[in-house]
Formats: sequence, structure tokens, C-alpha cells
Amino acid sequence: MTGERVIGLYPRGVPAACRAYDPRAPAVARRVAALIQRRLPRVPVEHVGSTAVPGCAGKGVVDLLALYRDADELAAIKRALDDLGFQRQRSPTPFPEGRPMRLGALDHGGTTFLLHFHVLPGDSSEVAELRAFREQLRADPALVAAYVARKRGIIDAGVVDGGDYARAKGAFVRAILERHKQP
Repeated sequence: MTGERVIGLYPRGVPAACRAYDPRAPAVARRVAALIQRRLPRVPVEHVGSTAVPGCAGKGVVDLLALYRDADELAAIKRALDDLGFQRQRSPTPFPEGRPMRLGALDHGGTTFLLHFHVLPGDSSEVAELRAFREQLRADPALVAAYVARKRGIIDAGVVDGGDYARAKGAFVRAILERHKQP
């Protein structure tokens, strides 16, 4: 099933921001997941990141995660993403092709939602971390408030580059994951 290029171009130079939570993001995630699962029904697709946490402000990018079992499945996922119109990263340090991230945009209800589509091996420790952080945020409104405050502080400090923004909030994420690992 090729030719259904429903994913639009990811704009260049989008500055990092901390936007209010958009309750339509889960519907966008379900819509994109369904596009992949129509082509590859055995591939699990999950909504991760801030837009997967009700009430969590953030960049407003809908992060999706697809899990693969082997090289053939990885190749099939990348073909499906290409067919839909997803693009490769244009940054100087893109994710490696064994753990790719693709970019896109989707019009939904008159709003353009930016998309980051991560593809990881199902047994990757990163998968467990993404899930754990999402679930910790969903379970703890005070943690969401602290995370949003950290992100707003990063933006208020003048950070506008997406990579710099991600690195700046990474320490917060790692600290939370470590704190929740301990008995």
C-alpha cells in the first residue's frame, strides 16, 4: 500500500517552546498509529512524550514509538514511514538508522501537529525508560508541574534550539527515572 502520503513536511527552524497541553494530541497519535498498523498490524505503536500525559505542557510535538523485532521489520517500518511522507532528521546529529527518528506534520481539525516518530528495538532499555517516565508523569500531578516548570525555565533562559532544549531537560528526566528506580 504505497502512495498515501498524508504526512506533511516538518518545518525547518522551529524554535523550542513550552506550549499548553492540547487535548487533541492523543487523537492525532491514534490516527498516525492506525496509519502504520494498517500496513504493519503486528508492529506495536505507542504515544510517548509530553503530549501523552494529560495536562502536561511542552513543545507540542506528538512523539510516537514503534517497536521492531529484527532487521526486516525495521526496514518495513522505515518503508511505511517513507510511504506516508515522514522525513529523515536534518540535524547535524540525527539518530542512527538502527534507531531512527522520522519527522512529519499532520493537519488535524485545522491545526498542524508536529510529529516525531521513534523506531526502536523492542528490547531496548530506552523503551522501558520512555514508558516509565510517561507513566510516572501520568500518576503524579506534582511531578508534571515540576517538569513543566523546568521546561519553562529552559525556554525563559533563552534556549530555542530543539537539541539544546532536549539536552537541558534530560538531566531532569534522568533524575526522575533514577529516583523511581530506587526501592
